[in-house]
Amino acid sequence: MSAHGAAARAAFCLLAVFAGATAAMSVNAQDAILGAGEEEEAARDWSGFGDFWAGYDHVSGLPNDRDELSRVRARLRAGAFWNVSPGWEIVASARLARGSDSNDDNRRNNDNERSDGVGLDRLFVRWRPGESTSVTLGKTPLPLELSPMVWDQDLRPAGAALDHSFALGEFDRLQLVAGWFAGQHLYGDESRIGVLGLGWRWHEGAPTQAAALLGYLDFGDLGKLTREGLARTNTIVGGRLVNEYRLLDAQLVGRTALARWPIEARIDYVHNLGADGVNEGVRASLVAGDRTKPRGWEFGYVFQRIQRDAVMAAFNSDDWWFHSAVRGHMLWVGYGIDATWDLRLGGFHERRDGLDEYTDRLRLDLTARW
Repeated sequence: MSAHGAAARAAFCLLAVFAGATAAMSVNAQDAILGAGEEEEAARDWSGFGDFWAGYDHVSGLPNDRDELSRVRARLRAGAFWNVSPGWEIVASARLARGSDSNDDNRRNNDNERSDGVGLDRLFVRWRPGESTSVTLGKTPLPLELSPMVWDQDLRPAGAALDHSFALGEFDRLQLVAGWFAGQHLYGDESRIGVLGLGWRWHEGAPTQAAALLGYLDFGDLGKLTREGLARTNTIVGGRLVNEYRLLDAQLVGRTALARWPIEARIDYVHNLGADGVNEGVRASLVAGDRTKPRGWEFGYVFQRIQRDAVMAAFNSDDWWFHSAVRGHMLWVGYGIDATWDLRLGGFHERRDGLDEYTDRLRLDLTARW
């Protein structure tokens, strides 16, 4: 068994022991209040959650005279969280995916997830020692707020994270995040990721608000990932990455409302401190409306320019066909069918460095959340 596999099994065993111990504590506590509304207590302690996505994807103008690609994919994630006691919770969920394409095509299609498969989506314990502090251990979304240029929010690394906030006046706060994770990407990935984050959130929750976010991501142990082809458009010589990936990411975000239309403007700049050249990226986005609201319209535009070694191309969004060495635009329109279901039709127009022809991608996404 590899060291990584042994560590994963040990972590799982620790979580299982912890869950068993806390379950016993919960049973003992309920024994003391038998007949005092046990069903209502259970309803408060447990809750389910999930999301469903189905998408149609058509890509044309692929390099090397490759034929146009059309496919349909779907994914269901479902789970539950358990409030073990005040300040403690356990969360677990599973993932089921199915696609018209094959898992054998995921590499050349630059996908971050398998088209067909069943697996663990989340499994973590979270401790909240205070209203402004949380400690998380397990498999979970990355705790930093990052744009798709830097990180794909569908990925689920495993590790530990600390999140702490300081109140700055009545409506502002300063947020600090630190964590260490195993990337757990496809094909036995052995990567390790250290993260640090600092965020100033101004008038959070108000109709007009803003945020300044600074993040640092340090990627290590990328050899296995590179050999499996996940480093993609990053610079590789002799089967090895030429550069390290130590990313400094800065974002400015502003939100307001105009004539009852929510507006968000965001600009993101990333600089790879581990590379001497072609190490910068920028993304600018503007979104009007909100498709997660019933009968709500949403319109959006993104411009993105990523130099070859500005980001770790295994981990940023696979909504875009190319993960680095690219420039392009995205336009979309979305509509909220009801409080659960929404649609988005998006078009991508992007060109990889060194090519004259653009690659065009059309995506239709149907999403549900509960």
